[in-house]
Amino acid sequence: MTPVSSHSSMRTVQVLGGGNAASGAHVRSLAAGLVARGVRVTVCAPVEADHTYDFTGVGAEHVHVPRSSDPGSVAALRAACTGADLVHAHGLHASFRTALALSGRRTPLIVTWHDRARADGPRAHFLRVLERRVVRAATVVLGTTSALVDRARRTGARDARLAAVSLPGPRTSPVVDDPDRLRPKVRAELGATGRPLLIAVGSLERHRGYDVLLDAAHAWRRLDPVPLVVLAGEGPLRGELRRRIEDEELPVRLVGRREDVADLLAAADIALLPSRWEARSPLAQEALQARVPLVATRVGGIPELVGDAAELVPYGNARALADAVVRLLDDPERRELLKERGVRQAATWPTEDETVAQVLSVYDELTRPRPLI
Repeated sequence: MTPVSSHSSMRTVQVLGGGNAASGAHVRSLAAGLVARGVRVTVCAPVEADHTYDFTGVGAEHVHVPRSSDPGSVAALRAACTGADLVHAHGLHASFRTALALSGRRTPLIVTWHDRARADGPRAHFLRVLERRVVRAATVVLGTTSALVDRARRTGARDARLAAVSLPGPRTSPVVDDPDRLRPKVRAELGATGRPLLIAVGSLERHRGYDVLLDAAHAWRRLDPVPLVVLAGEGPLRGELRRRIEDEELPVRLVGRREDVADLLAAADIALLPSRWEARSPLAQEALQARVPLVATRVGGIPELVGDAAELVPYGNARALADAVVRLLDDPERRELLKERGVRQAATWPTEDETVAQVLSVYDELTRPRPLI
């Protein structure tokens, strides 16, 4: 990237809460791109987020701001935002705290919705109230999918736009192993030698649809050889899923949180995404880039993201999920077609440089001096 000297006087504050992996990686990528263009960047986030994403390593200032449950977080944010040309918050809770911190100030507030907040019962109503407060306080709402933009507009946003959001590349360049050697090595470690390997990655939470995935796994037990399903991730449903796997003797392994998702995908025959809701799913993007056929639910931003480069099934339909996998396993030509389509679809996604450029154009628009009338 080429630094742009005209932005050397601009100071932005990026606000991140606990942050999921996608929003944390995005803020790091955005901070790096802005700093490279001469923008002064302060990232307000819990200290553990800086340990994970190393905002200071790309030239940003990091200010520790406690999570939303801490009563000192709004005061800390208000102090950190003093003198900023604009503030950019990521995620619902971080955005709500930022709106409170900027109360009474004329500092422009940009909010990015990376995903939709999920809850049931009374908490769902509470989250809808937060959404309304946030979008009405925001100068601009950026949604990572058309569905999120539409939701922001329905909720009362004055200005909601589709955001260009890239899948950031790896922070370091790992030593590239021989793929012909790596694939059998990973498959052997997982216990998938001589059998199809199906991979799903994500937190073990209700909205991921893993209960439906286990229902589908019953049908795969009748195949010869029986596919192995590997779930990589941690979360509150681990115990429940483990009991079902054991009690129902399902061909599924829980392997916990993994740092080698790229290696898992390189070894996989099919990637699975059975979620109830997804925005710009990192797994979907990584699978298509890695030339791994994807079976996903037709929800949220998935159809817009993958186009015709994946097999899409209705959420909650275990039979449709099971049948789609069986068809792909029986049809190597279809798998190859999806691989080629995946590469073409991935080429249409915004790059990190394009993402930064779009965000910076919004910043310029909001900080440009207004002509005197």
